[in-house]
Amino acid sequence: MNNFRIQITLTYILLLALLSCTQSSNKTLPIYNPSDLNPELVDRSLRDKTQNHTVAPFSLVNQNGKTITQDDYKDKIYVTDFFFTRCPGICLAMTNNMVKLQDEFINNEVVMLLSLSVTPVIDSIPVLRQYATDKGVIDSKWNITTGDKKHIYELARKSYFAVVDKGDGGLQDFIHTPNFVLIDKKKQIRGIYDGTVDVEIQRLVDDIKILQN
Repeated sequence: MNNFRIQITLTYILLLALLSCTQSSNKTLPIYNPSDLNPELVDRSLRDKTQNHTVAPFSLVNQNGKTITQDDYKDKIYVTDFFFTRCPGICLAMTNNMVKLQDEFINNEVVMLLSLSVTPVIDSIPVLRQYATDKGVIDSKWNITTGDKKHIYELARKSYFAVVDKGDGGLQDFIHTPNFVLIDKKKQIRGIYDGTVDVEIQRLVDDIKILQN
């Protein structure tokens, strides 16, 4: 009788595991358009847009002085964040978690990372190169970029919806956000995560795997 009960219990556990795997494999991620997000994150001109939002074309310069555009992320799943090298606060946790993502998907050519400096004048190419070296950045996996400030800030506010505050990208404008943004192969937003929180990073890892499937 005891053996029978053990067999029933094991069978039940196995069925639950199979069910869990099936549900996970069938899970899909939402596609975020401006109307789906907190209105405070969305530029007023875009708040009524209900479909077909994609990340706008961009032109940035990475830690090696190479110009980076959307062509470098064609057919890729990637995670974007906004940081600055002299940040004494949340950026350290964000960068450490980007390193975790790099390590998690190190052998996966489909998954890439993109960091944009919010202090591009200070974060010159040599500064980014040293920062990338210090953090163990793998160049083929992760572009840490600088560029025109207005262009970067417009991307943050109108493409990635990474920040709540408003501004014009001018000299006094400054954004600071912990958000990691997940982008699919079609340049669509599929998730927004707090890049300083471990459980959010695990959720991001799981969602990337769902997108791959």
